[in-house]
Amino acid sequence: VQLVESGGGSVQVGGSLRLSCKASELSYSTGCMAWFRQAPGQAREWVAGIYFGGGSTYYAESVKGRFTISKDFIKNTVYLQMNSLKVEDTAMYYCAADSVGPIGMLDPQPTDFNYWGQGTQVTVS
Repeated sequence: VQLVESGGGSVQVGGSLRLSCKASELSYSTGCMAWFRQAPGQAREWVAGIYFGGGSTYYAESVKGRFTISKDFIKNTVYLQMNSLKVEDTAMYYCAADSVGPIGMLDPQPTDFNYWGQGTQVTVS
């Protein structure tokens, strides 16, 4: 499975961006997809996740109410709509996929996902 992110860029505080993650396939291998981010010198942290089967979505507390993860089966794409952006949202954002992912999206870790995109930079100033 190949994942390609796009949509990153520079935006002012309070602005919005929509990230896209296009998967080479939507299959058993991509039953669970997520967005992570990593700021310089910091560990990669989970941002949001979605299960394709039931469509359930999950968010980190730091982005809840501001970010929305969604999927488009026809386009094999997962989106991350980011509103009310803050300086602390500045990071490289990565799309990740796995056949199962963390059960119930509890404490997602990078090791829970087998497939990764190359990342797209988001800078908020």
